[in-house]
Amino acid sequence: MPGTLQLLVWLLCTLFEIAVIVCALKKGVFRRYALLSIYMGASVVVSLARFRVLTGYGYTSSQYVYVYYYSDALLTIFLYFALANLYAQVLSELKAERHVRFATLFLLAATALFSYGVVHEASTRLISRFVVELSQNLYFVGLVVTYILWGAILKMRETRTQLIQVVLSLGVYFSLFAADYALRNLYPSMRSISIPLQQVIGCFLPLAWAYTFWYIPEDARTVPARLATVSR
Repeated sequence: MPGTLQLLVWLLCTLFEIAVIVCALKKGVFRRYALLSIYMGASVVVSLARFRVLTGYGYTSSQYVYVYYYSDALLTIFLYFALANLYAQVLSELKAERHVRFATLFLLAATALFSYGVVHEASTRLISRFVVELSQNLYFVGLVVTYILWGAILKMRETRTQLIQVVLSLGVYFSLFAADYALRNLYPSMRSISIPLQQVIGCFLPLAWAYTFWYIPEDARTVPARLATVSR
């Protein structure tokens, strides 16, 4: 059985994920951020499945490790497409939806091929190694793509505060996960705490999005270019 702290982290993350959907529906932004909301719904389902395996087999079991990393890869791919939808919103005035879809599929395919190239010589557990490698690489790709999107927001002088907050939250989220993966590769001894640490990090994004949808009005406006101004 998981400990009290582990149960608390799982419960909080699940409640935050549900809160994102509730806040989006309550504030009337579910359709605008449909992919983000659906992603959170999928996260709730995955959280329940993980909890079922966790209580039955424990953190250190191979069953839980398999379920965790396979489901993490699926959720990361889903979040990647949700990020592409944010690109489409920011670039909507340029009518670039078609180019965004092509770039999204191209980057996903390239990342998958690169991930396979890294692990293809593995003699055992090839699929499992590929899944973990793909998920890890998608976090790094997502990090880079998110900050490119932030650059586009500054360049195009995007003023929708809600959209800006969603993108910033996603950038921090990808940064935290990328840092976790980097530290785990540099210090293999950290692998034993990797999954619990990732679960704590995983609470950040739904909490940030729930706050954004609930407290920031859809028609709120800001000037993100000011954030890039250096005080003299």
